[in-house]
Amino acid sequence: MSAARRPSWLLSTLDGYQRRWIVRDVLAGLSAGAVVVPQAMAYATIANLPVEVGLYTCIVPMFVYALLGGSRAMSVSTTSTIATLTATTLVSAGVAAGADDAIGALMMLTLLVGVVLLLARACRLGSLVENISGATVLGLKIGVGATVAVGQLPKLLGESFDFSGHGFLRSLFAVGGAFDSVNVPTVLLSVGSIATLLLLKRFAPRVPGTLVVVAGGMLLVGIGGIDDLGVDLIAPVAGGLPTPGIPDVSEAVALVPGALAIAVMAFLESAAVARSLRQAREPQIDSDQELFATGAANTVGAFFAAMPAAGGFSQSAVNQGAGARSQLATLTTVALAVLVALFLAPVLSLLPEATLAAMVFTAVAGLINIPELVRWARISRMDFWVATAVAAIGLTAGLLPAVAVGVVVTLVLVLRELNIPRVRVVDRRGSALGLELERGLYTANALANERLIVETVTAQAEPVRTVVLGLPQQVVMSITVLDALESLDRELSQLGVQLQLAALPQDAVVVAARTPWYTALAEAGRVHPAVEAGLQASADAEPSGGVHPGEVPDER
Repeated sequence: MSAARRPSWLLSTLDGYQRRWIVRDVLAGLSAGAVVVPQAMAYATIANLPVEVGLYTCIVPMFVYALLGGSRAMSVSTTSTIATLTATTLVSAGVAAGADDAIGALMMLTLLVGVVLLLARACRLGSLVENISGATVLGLKIGVGATVAVGQLPKLLGESFDFSGHGFLRSLFAVGGAFDSVNVPTVLLSVGSIATLLLLKRFAPRVPGTLVVVAGGMLLVGIGGIDDLGVDLIAPVAGGLPTPGIPDVSEAVALVPGALAIAVMAFLESAAVARSLRQAREPQIDSDQELFATGAANTVGAFFAAMPAAGGFSQSAVNQGAGARSQLATLTTVALAVLVALFLAPVLSLLPEATLAAMVFTAVAGLINIPELVRWARISRMDFWVATAVAAIGLTAGLLPAVAVGVVVTLVLVLRELNIPRVRVVDRRGSALGLELERGLYTANALANERLIVETVTAQAEPVRTVVLGLPQQVVMSITVLDALESLDRELSQLGVQLQLAALPQDAVVVAARTPWYTALAEAGRVHPAVEAGLQASADAEPSGGVHPGEVPDER
């Protein structure tokens, strides 16, 4: 389908596509698949789900995003953060690992995440969600990294229990309590796998370390028979493609809080990855398009037993590094995942649990970014304490409360910043003073700005008879703002100062013109297209004496 006939929202990354890019896209998709397929299988184990669920997440959500997404190189499957929140949510909802209803509850959770994202798109909340502070995200990632790392210790040590999804402290205490069940061959396999991943990442970054350790682990089982030494294998992998199913609606209410947290993090991660990968020659990333694409990927994926999905940085970086120019690379990754699901299930059943745990442990270790936290402590104490507090809540109370607190803290900080009045002196001509509000007025900051304007006027060395107030940022005009401006007009009038308005956006003028007060101002020539025009008009005219519309001037 040509770009002229294709809807703008469908396969937008193929706009301007050149045939000579096809080979590079196919190679990039295969390279990313070598990372994302085993990684997604490993992330499924974080939530105590069958590894084939990770495979399904590499098929359906990834395919849907490739059709609807705006990032040319981003690869969408599950991530360590999303997988951890999924595990926490399922445990909090009382869904037992391996229970018959676990897949139905997972499908319901993924569907709720998709619906939340689509509702956010309908309300055009993309830019609002992106305002969640970097300090909040850093704190969450530290909490996630530490929680997941501790949750993988039983599998790395070959201990006889699994406490994933129960939080950092409880998992840590449980690991210590079961230390007498450590299996030495499992520990050696874990150490070797982690060392291989780290060394390849450091000295041969183009080699897919996850694929190497997966192949090595299966060879040690198939040829070396290490499973006879007590090394646990993953549960048998069900072969074939995902089949449609119905989510378990009975779990919906209990899953809503977790779905909200996962939706926020899914969009934040996807938007951050998409923006970091965008090249200068490529179109800007549209937050609302990403909300729609990610929401649709999760909504459709829910009916095929996929985990909640988001843009993953590691596989996306491999994708771009290998030369991906469009989402055709992602479609190649999907095709690879389909082949694995169809033909390699018996081989995958030879995979040691410790190998997948080593992959997860290595991936999440990078989330515990203590050097970045130290750097923030030197630059901004407030950001440091926000990140530290969110991380501490994640490690003690749990990840879902940490997400909730992080969002609330962000909103408080944003409102605090918006509520700081900012008035700039533009110019002064004779007794006329030109001021401009650098932020729009709304309910919470109107009174503070009114006070600052009055203080600025009364603080002038020479008497002021006219104030020309520029409002170029006042795109949205409300009754509250109009009442505040009328109150300011009345207070300045009592001081012998006349208020004039300037630079109001047209949308605001349409609303303001419906009130008698603004109409009187306009008829009296006290509304101007710019502050400079108002100052010039005041300089050319006789002082008005500060009369409020409808009032009789005082005898002086």
